[in-house]
Amino acid sequence: MSVAYLRREPAQALPPPTFARGPVAWMREHLFGGAWSALLTVGSILFLIWTVPDMVRYLFTDAIWSGGGDLCRKAEAGACWSFVRQNLPFFIYGSYPQPHRWRVDLWMAIGAGLITWLLWPNAPRRSLGAVLFIIVYPIITYVLLSGVSATPGALFEKVPTNLWGGVFVSLLVAVVGIVFSLPAGVLLALGRRSKLPIIKLFSVIFIEFVRGVPLITVLFMANTMLPLFVPEHLSPDRLLRPLIGVALFSAAYMAEVIRGGLQAMPKGQFEGAMALGLNYPKMMRLIILPQALTMVIPGIVNTFIGLFKDTTLVAIVGIYDFLRAIETRRLDPEWAGGTTSTTGYVFAAMFYFVFCWGMSRYSLYMERKLAAGKRR
Repeated sequence: MSVAYLRREPAQALPPPTFARGPVAWMREHLFGGAWSALLTVGSILFLIWTVPDMVRYLFTDAIWSGGGDLCRKAEAGACWSFVRQNLPFFIYGSYPQPHRWRVDLWMAIGAGLITWLLWPNAPRRSLGAVLFIIVYPIITYVLLSGVSATPGALFEKVPTNLWGGVFVSLLVAVVGIVFSLPAGVLLALGRRSKLPIIKLFSVIFIEFVRGVPLITVLFMANTMLPLFVPEHLSPDRLLRPLIGVALFSAAYMAEVIRGGLQAMPKGQFEGAMALGLNYPKMMRLIILPQALTMVIPGIVNTFIGLFKDTTLVAIVGIYDFLRAIETRRLDPEWAGGTTSTTGYVFAAMFYFVFCWGMSRYSLYMERKLAAGKRR
């Protein structure tokens, strides 16, 4: 015989479990979830207590904020921020002529505006922004930075690339690599999965060859061998050669990231697209690629971050990027010695960290946003 219990009055609400929410619950879950976790947390706190006071003292309390290199060479001197402050224009522009540096500023402002337009999820007509960034912006880059007039004193006087340097060259190499690598990576990934033997063979050879050699080798090949394949009067510019090398190198790695997303797509998505009567280009553009690219956002952003950090390698082939500009100035007899070198490298580390951390945070934001959309 079964017995059933019927409640005739509403049950009294019970209080939430102790430490289920709030900062204490977060600390228990993430910092003290077990013996090993608690040991690591305590060790990290002790390490910070040991290092942070000296770092604060070196970077701020005992830092040299003004004056010359003689102050930075004192025994008790901290970080030589006066070295950064007085050489900041050179770090940003290199030897770019001072009367024309407004062109670099305008180029950076246009690029920042277009990137913000593309990265803002709710921005109107983002497809138009993509067209402007991929097609129009390179033309603006050439006209603004290189110039179109050989007449001295003209508004867009030609500025040879051997005068370019600093932050804007590092950003230029990164932007060119990112803009080229994503569409080229998509084409190479599709080519590697193609049923046409010639296209598949070319894609496989290119991807495996480029991924099988270091970026330094690619840069040297682009710098020394690329001019051998064209007439002398058509030889690529000294800055264009490493730009091509970086773009091709990044495209090969991007192709493998995107191919992983294509292979992870369920077979039913392909069958459903074909059942709707979509041809191959429409199926890829409307159904497959948007989902595949969404699944591999972490890999794509990781490739972008690696590319941005690898821009420092162009200094090996004689390009004055941001790090090379710091190297040049720290060897100046006025600033040589003392804490100048350490301060310059700390400043470079802060620059690269801010950009790479920003890309990483945006990637996590987009992952959460897209995951929320799927849950709905």
